[in-house]
Amino acid sequence: MSIFDALTLIGGLCLFLFGMSVMGDALERRAGGSLKSILGRLTNNRFTGFLTGLGVTSIIQSSSATTVMVVGFVNSGVMTLKQSIGVIMGANIGTTVTAWILSLGGISGDNIFLQLLKPTSFTPVLSLVGIILLMSGKTSKQKDSGTILLGFSTLMFGMHTMSAAVSGLADVPSFRNLFIMFKNPLLGVAAGAILTAVIQSSSASVGILQALSVTGRVSYGAAIPIIMGQNIGTCITAILSSLGTNKNAKRAAIVHLSFNVIGTVIWLAVFSVLSAALKPAFLDNSASFAGIAFAHSAFNIACTILLFPMSTLLEKLAMRLVPEDNKKDIVTDLDDRLLAAPPVALERCGALVREMAEISVSSMKKSLDMIKIYDSDTAEEIRANEDRVDHLEDVLGTYLVKLSSHQVSDEDSSTISKLLKVIGDFERISDHSVNILESAEELKAKNIIFTDSANKDLDAICGAVSEILTLAYDAFVNNNRNAAENVEPLEQVIDRLKEKFRNNHINRLRNGECSIEAGFVWADLLTNLERAADHCSGIAVCVIGVGDNDMNIHESLRNIKLNNPDFQEKYKIFAEKYMPVR
Repeated sequence: MSIFDALTLIGGLCLFLFGMSVMGDALERRAGGSLKSILGRLTNNRFTGFLTGLGVTSIIQSSSATTVMVVGFVNSGVMTLKQSIGVIMGANIGTTVTAWILSLGGISGDNIFLQLLKPTSFTPVLSLVGIILLMSGKTSKQKDSGTILLGFSTLMFGMHTMSAAVSGLADVPSFRNLFIMFKNPLLGVAAGAILTAVIQSSSASVGILQALSVTGRVSYGAAIPIIMGQNIGTCITAILSSLGTNKNAKRAAIVHLSFNVIGTVIWLAVFSVLSAALKPAFLDNSASFAGIAFAHSAFNIACTILLFPMSTLLEKLAMRLVPEDNKKDIVTDLDDRLLAAPPVALERCGALVREMAEISVSSMKKSLDMIKIYDSDTAEEIRANEDRVDHLEDVLGTYLVKLSSHQVSDEDSSTISKLLKVIGDFERISDHSVNILESAEELKAKNIIFTDSANKDLDAICGAVSEILTLAYDAFVNNNRNAAENVEPLEQVIDRLKEKFRNNHINRLRNGECSIEAGFVWADLLTNLERAADHCSGIAVCVIGVGDNDMNIHESLRNIKLNNPDFQEKYKIFAEKYMPVR
């Protein structure tokens, strides 16, 4: 093997790894909706978790990415340790799909149909289609589809280049002796584990083994232990990912490691006994592309069949290896590990914004009740909720900005913009709930009592604000377009109510019916109620804007008022409902 062959081998390996990385990332983006759907079906059922791991890994072509996501889910409290075990087992089988795809490179024969199945025949066409989609595609989905085709073509070209470069090694004695040495099962396992740990991808290391098999010097006796070791080496990614996480996330990584180590130890022992006792002839045969893919799948399926019934024991082992202590385990709201799968990270962000929405709206409605009936426990709860909402705004804002720097689909990009806008609105609604609470406390402390006329005005505007909060919450959480379109007419009514009730208060002052001190509190209440309604309007406009693919809030607001024939009718209905006739 000349220096030029070595350089060709390095170049082929780089193209292979690059193509696999590009294809995997594009598959994640393109399958974003599928990932959300699959992960949304997680239950405590082990079999469902197994199918989830199998499905997700088959889509994104990386068990390492799946297990890193699992560690992130457990660390964020989205998934329990029990749920993660089935997902990890499914991921081990899902990752074997890549080896079968790569086995196309081993197809040989003069038949025209077989020739068409060879990657060297169809990848140039895929490359052409891919570059056309990437350069002329109008949507991110089209561009991602093009990237997938280009990534696949690149990795298959790299595979072909590696195979061509190493073909000359067949006659090199040291190379032949190397694989004779790997017939020692322990050395084979160690070699597979080290190689996979270095490149952090069992699919890639299996592909490299398939490329080397073209020399005819890789026997099944050497390949099978190497494949077993590759399963252990791929655990390094999850182990590294678990550093700095809570105990349950560390336990998930331990489950992944123990599953692969125990499976390897048991089946390696069986393999060693059978090969020593029976000396099957096929172990000396040269491994093929398809044969390596079959061995990879068979081993992972065998490990799952063996250990799936013992998943409870794996959980107990992880609990024993990572024991409880007196320190409180911290569950993070968002985990940077989830950024490896932007659609999944966005789904987690959406869940936290929905939590934020529920807290903000609930606090605001409770503060409205506090104006009439003050309760110290409720006051404490409102303030605690405000702290939680402030925290969520900080972590979500930072995380969403990080997420936006990743390659995401047009739809996900629009959703990120929507979430970034609404978290500010929900946080301000929470702030106004505390402001109203402080007004209620001032009324109680100073024993200020509003007149009957003022109380009727207060009931009217509080009722309108309570309804607009419900509409805005429904619009955002359920993506309810109808609810969103009802918000702006009601917000206009609340603006009118504020001005009308401010004038009513001035008249009461002139008539000596109300004190100056009460007037200050009254003005604060009206201001906070009206501003809370403004933020509800902002939330509704975001929902409508995303639906119309237009995040220009001012333009969307103008269109709602001018281009919606029902606007005036809805405004009239709300005005009749809340405008007192006096």
